[in-house]
Amino acid sequence: MQILHKLEDVPAGFGPTLLSVGNFDGVHCAHTRVLASIVSRAQEQRLKAVAVTFEPHPGRILRPDSVLKLLTPTPEKLRLLEATGVDAVLLLPFTRDLSLMTPRDFAHDILKKGLQAREVHEGYNFRFGNKAAGDVNLLAALGGEMGFEVKLYPELRLRGEPVSSTQIRKLLAQGKVSRARHLLARPFSILSTAGRGRGYGSKYTVPTINLSRYEELVPRDGVYITRTRVAEECFDSVTNVGNRPTFGTELFAIETHLLNFHPIELNPETEVEIHFLQRLRDEIKFPSVEALREQIGKDVRKARRYFRLLK
Repeated sequence: MQILHKLEDVPAGFGPTLLSVGNFDGVHCAHTRVLASIVSRAQEQRLKAVAVTFEPHPGRILRPDSVLKLLTPTPEKLRLLEATGVDAVLLLPFTRDLSLMTPRDFAHDILKKGLQAREVHEGYNFRFGNKAAGDVNLLAALGGEMGFEVKLYPELRLRGEPVSSTQIRKLLAQGKVSRARHLLARPFSILSTAGRGRGYGSKYTVPTINLSRYEELVPRDGVYITRTRVAEECFDSVTNVGNRPTFGTELFAIETHLLNFHPIELNPETEVEIHFLQRLRDEIKFPSVEALREQIGKDVRKARRYFRLLK
């Protein structure tokens, strides 16, 4: 998959293309439905399938006080987009100039001239241009004028629930990782590295790993059944998200306990990816460390039973 970091990076003779424009945060089921259609039709017509997205997320520029946290940081989003089979991603820098483009200029300069769009595929609620002035009806009208076809997709609902980045954020804020997994078609995950300052040797012999500071979206504070990838190895795990109140630290941490642990190579640059499967309980303050250890034992037994049933 080609990654184009600005419109000027589009090579001469790259088009014509079939494309979709969006934030693609989460790359959830509704996104992959559209992109699968683009890839299939592009292959039939021997054209390029392109996803057009933005860096940074427009919400961080247009609403800087909202502290928007992403479901998928850009590197993870690109990896997920590549898995859809698109030929290229145009990662447009979301600048002031881009935010001020009229819908007509956006359609002409980027879709028609820049990418030679033959087809533009969008969801029913797509908006574009300065102040989101353009909607799907305007896009279709501009497409008729500029020579590209617009294909629209109705709202996708699964088990009565709308598939959208907003809905997935709501579910994660409630700790409902199982339902979020359904809309994503995969477990929600976070990718970071092992926290520093633990005095790593050549072998890591403690089954609990603290993650480095993670700035994007995480599920509601609590304890979860998870799968954790450490470098190339995967472990069944139980993960605590929260402030560890029993220890009186009140410092946010993501701590994962590896169930089928064995000593592993680990350093502060080692990738650690946690996949959230099911919520076990809220994070609470225990009267003693011994009471906490007893509860952790119960959490581990529940997790082991979950994985046994899974197999």
